Amino acid sequence: MSLSKTTNTYNRQNWEDSDFPIVCETCLGDSPYLRMAKEKYGKECEVCARPFTVFRWCPGARMRFKKTEICQTCARLRNACQTCLLDLEYGLPLQVRDAALKIKEQIPKSDVNKEYFVQNMDSELAKMDEAGGKCQNASDVLAKMARKAPYYERNRPHICSFWVKGECRRGEECPYRHERPTDPEDPLSNQNFKDRYYGVNDPVAEKMMNRASEMPKLEKPEDQTITTLYVGNLNDITTEKDLRDVFYQYGEIRNITHVAHQNCAFIQYTTRAAAEIAAESTYGRLTLGGQKLNVRWGHAQARKDKETTSLAAMKEIKMKPTPGLPAPLPPLPTELQNNFFNIAPQSVPVVATPYIPVMPTIPHPSMPYISTPLYPPGTSK
Repeated sequence: MSLSKTTNTYNRQNWEDSDFPIVCETCLGDSPYLRMAKEKYGKECEVCARPFTVFRWCPGARMRFKKTEICQTCARLRNACQTCLLDLEYGLPLQVRDAALKIKEQIPKSDVNKEYFVQNMDSELAKMDEAGGKCQNASDVLAKMARKAPYYERNRPHICSFWVKGECRRGEECPYRHERPTDPEDPLSNQNFKDRYYGVNDPVAEKMMNRASEMPKLEKPEDQTITTLYVGNLNDITTEKDLRDVFYQYGEIRNITHVAHQNCAFIQYTTRAAAEIAAESTYGRLTLGGQKLNVRWGHAQARKDKETTSLAAMKEIKMKPTPGLPAPLPPLPTELQNNFFNIAPQSVPVVATPYIPVMPTIPHPSMPYISTPLYPPGTSK
């Protein structure tokens, strides 16, 4: 049993005594059969330094034992897991969640103010439970970065320090990992509970925020007359009414063109501001009928005609030759333009064909006699 020297009798009466921890699905593990060891007032909270009930369990085979690190009051204040201190809803660091939702927590860090603040929040949380709790609006960044499934690789054992030195004699029975450690100068190797809880100087959060800043964004077209959005990857059962119900909340719609055989549609708004709001709100996060839709800006037909005209004009423009280069070769003569071997045509002399008289044939005795003239008809003998 852990006792705090700074706590008085009143605070000892309000120490936490719970029957089950507040942990995420990843920390619980994938095994449906879980055994927990419970120790009443077994440790001081890493944040508020008040004794609380500690739970210890093994999340699965070949996994390391895990235990709760903060009390349930501090965990509920930040909606965090008592073990990994990540957000319970999105599975992200608290610094990432606060930056996306623009939350600024006013939790004091000094010992006296922190103790007074936690005591007052106990009663507030009790009233909140009776009212049904509070919910926060999901952010677009959180919807993209949220982990959809538990990540059980996080429960693996630590690296065996004896194996790194070459002195581990346990072999396959060693409960720790026999792998090479990462770079000791890696910022991910320097983490602590308080920085992760307060959302400051968290290397994991900074890495994820840098990755989120590099995500592709939908760029607005320069032509302000474009108020049409392209919606692709539609289902066969999607109707024009379904599209109108989804996009009407962002502004007044002028026209909806549904191309069913190509599974796409064109949503035209009356104003450019409404189209921009719809594009920012639906790009990369719109799901209809269980299928994720592809939302992009449409292209004006006049713009296509202009681009075609500009390309034709560029072909007609004759560029000036680069100084210092030899002049182009003169064109071939007319008689050599269609000649592959570049051979000059030669005149073929016309030779008169001499007359060869036809010699008479001697008929066979068995055939009737047919007289054959010696000279062709029309000639003098």
